Amino acid sequence: MQKHQKLLRTLVTRRHALRALSLVMLSRTHAAEAQSPALAYPLRPVKIVIPFSPGAGTDAIGRLVAQKMEEVLGASFIVENRTGASGAIGSQFVAQQPADGYTLLLVASPFTTVAASMSNPGYDPVKSFAPVGMIASGPLVWAANNQLTANNMQELVALARSKPGALNYGSAGTGGVNHLVLELFKAKTGTFITHIPYRGVAPATLDMIAGQVQLVTGTIPALLPFIKDGRIKALAVTSARRSPALPDVPSMAESGFKGFDVLNYFALAAPAATPPAVTDKLNMALNKVVAMPEVLARFKLDAVEAMPGPPAAQKAFIEADYRAWREVVRSQNLQLQ
Repeated sequence: MQKHQKLLRTLVTRRHALRALSLVMLSRTHAAEAQSPALAYPLRPVKIVIPFSPGAGTDAIGRLVAQKMEEVLGASFIVENRTGASGAIGSQFVAQQPADGYTLLLVASPFTTVAASMSNPGYDPVKSFAPVGMIASGPLVWAANNQLTANNMQELVALARSKPGALNYGSAGTGGVNHLVLELFKAKTGTFITHIPYRGVAPATLDMIAGQVQLVTGTIPALLPFIKDGRIKALAVTSARRSPALPDVPSMAESGFKGFDVLNYFALAAPAATPPAVTDKLNMALNKVVAMPEVLARFKLDAVEAMPGPPAAQKAFIEADYRAWREVVRSQNLQLQ
């Protein structure tokens, strides 16, 4: 009986010791995580908010990145589409989420153009977010109705100056990059071309083919089929250098517009004040993703090029892009709601 009681007391003591040791170890783990959240991150699914509709080019890029981030980090990445106000609704939502790295924003060019052109977009592209990293970028292409007498950008300028307001330009919506690239062109050339907003580039392109509008800009994949079959003509790409996807189409620099370099871009961002240890870990994973052969192959189809780099590079890019578009809005006296 005494032996049994002694054994029982020994077992209880050991249990208490093990429990105390477990509590100490758990306390140390929590302390380590508090000092460096990236040690354990991510412990639960990460949400990537895409502020555009499913099926769009931006949506495809976001879903590809989410899938590959899962492979690199070994955690679940979930895509959620939050549409509205040319991307502003989804951007507002992410800006208001906890700064813990579990809600990210798939950033595209309207992120800066809409913020620059709207009086109250509900977010600041610089102050409301912590950069994670750039994904890819590529130019738009200036396209024209086949009946337009201008066959290059210089001829377009001459035609627009000879007929102020007579040329119609269709965009994917007010405040988007397709709209502001026209305003930038007008500011640089002193021309007046009438802007007609549509609900996307596709209906604007169909109206251009039909002759209702004479000009659009769009992504190369969106317009390439019509360029190849001869239904529309490409005047230039909006970047400072040519695109490998349209090697025979001149750049804006070659067209006589030095410093004109408009890119459609993609990036990841987190709410402001997200710990640098978390954004750095996400950035390392993202840089691995954009270097994967299958991702690069997809980028080639989308006529964009990978843009690996640190969060600081994204911060500099966004700041410069936002500043440039705000100047365009100011110079053109645009009043957009």
